[in-house]
Amino acid sequence: MNLDHGEPRSMTERTPYSLSQADVPILRESLRKLAAAGYSESRVRGRLGLEDLADLQWRHVPIYRSEHLANRDTLALAIDLFLLQGSLSAAEIARLFTAAELAVLMRAGLVAIVQNQTNHAETDGGNEDGTTVARARASLFPVGDRLIFSDHAWPELPHPGYATVPCDHVMAIGPDSRKLARCTVRRPFRFALDLCTGSGIQALLASAHSGHVLAVDINPRAAQCARFNALAAGVTNLEVSAGDLFEAVKGERFDLITANPPFVPSPVDAVQFRDGGRSGEDIQRRIVAGLPQHLAPDGMAQLVTELGERDGEPPVRRLREWLRGAPMDIHILRLGEHAALQYAIAHAKGDNYEAFLDSTNDWAGNLRAQGYVRVVSLVISLQWSDPTLGPPWERVDESPPPRRVAGAEIDAAFLAERSTRGRDWQQLLKHSRLRRAGSIAVLDAKVLGSGVLAKVKATLLGQALKIEYQLDPVERDILQLMHGDGDSGGEGDRCITVPDLIASVRNCNEAAVLAAARSLVRRQLVHIDMPPWHQIDSHFPDGNSLPLRCENRLV
Repeated sequence: MNLDHGEPRSMTERTPYSLSQADVPILRESLRKLAAAGYSESRVRGRLGLEDLADLQWRHVPIYRSEHLANRDTLALAIDLFLLQGSLSAAEIARLFTAAELAVLMRAGLVAIVQNQTNHAETDGGNEDGTTVARARASLFPVGDRLIFSDHAWPELPHPGYATVPCDHVMAIGPDSRKLARCTVRRPFRFALDLCTGSGIQALLASAHSGHVLAVDINPRAAQCARFNALAAGVTNLEVSAGDLFEAVKGERFDLITANPPFVPSPVDAVQFRDGGRSGEDIQRRIVAGLPQHLAPDGMAQLVTELGERDGEPPVRRLREWLRGAPMDIHILRLGEHAALQYAIAHAKGDNYEAFLDSTNDWAGNLRAQGYVRVVSLVISLQWSDPTLGPPWERVDESPPPRRVAGAEIDAAFLAERSTRGRDWQQLLKHSRLRRAGSIAVLDAKVLGSGVLAKVKATLLGQALKIEYQLDPVERDILQLMHGDGDSGGEGDRCITVPDLIASVRNCNEAAVLAAARSLVRRQLVHIDMPPWHQIDSHFPDGNSLPLRCENRLV
């Protein structure tokens, strides 16, 4: 294939994300060819030897190439071009695309033909100097079986070689995008809203289970990228608007609201998708404050964020302040934390040692000024509270970031909480049977030679969220009674009525057993199995049953 399509263009020219209608069919055919070659999240992850694509790191690019992409098949070429910001020779690009397909990719600004330079030799992997090579001007990120274009994950690498990240850079599909994508509840919704949409990843995923989706971003370039992705994917129920958060949707309510806002507590205002003001709260505060006016009854709002944490001040206190008394139930999923100094070092920049130290001091000083001792990574989910079930509640769970879809588990947490908060929850339990939710790993920890009581932790196996719950002795006894001799069981474990539990747990009164059973149901370690329907109708006026099973559905 002849790559002489005119003078090579500078890679500082960024993708315009524009596409003529005449080129749409050919672009879609190009994406289908990539998918057929195995360019999907699971295949790419496996090819690069990663447990999760969220673990992809630019420092490892030479290793990915030498150890996993040495066999230059079509999947290796696609990964190198669109994910690792590499370059392909004329012969290699011809194996991926026809001349017509390459011409469309070039007209769309997705691929450029450039002069190979010596300073690219380390990252480009073997192309001869003085030749022309093909490079992607945007990355193509596999998310499940979807393919989503966005700006490069590493804009400061030799390709594209920016000295600083452009302010209107469209955020790549990184760990935070994948956290929210995996934690979003995927039941059917009529109307969905995605704020700070960036490439449109969350809006595109929501389009598969929503009647209509509106994606909003204040960055016109991001809005254009989201429109481009919707057109490339053939999604017709997604509308994109360039605007400032809820200003684009005044008076409207949505059944699902998602957001991946700028949240970094930054001493500089340099990157639009990243910097959330010196506190990191400038944008996310406005999003949470706007939920009461825009979240529909029975709707779900979910955002991925980082919050600076002060000693003695849980993040939920700030969320309640931002809601201004609006009665919403709050589920907080903690997915990691960074000490303030570590966080500052990770964000500092500098061309030399002195400049790097100055930058570190700026970042660390800002965190100290905010009173932050750590920064925590969170997925926050909110729903309107049911006034018949008491005051609004909040719940905090902690897990490593999920590596597969977990939205159904978060949805089930809301249902489990509500199933145990009715005024007559004790009577409901007394007339129910309980069973373990599945195989549970129980860990006992003791201090030998001490009178300190053992600490018991339990984790429900087989879940996307690996949450450890601390058990008290009564809760532990109840779990053991449900599988008799203590051998690993699972679906074959017997049900047991609550009256039988009360009679079987030694040295414990009825109130304590009921409280322990309620706690286990809340934490989804135990399910209420086949409760009498006539006894639960008054607790669930909408006809919903108690949480028996909740299946994860792949996007």
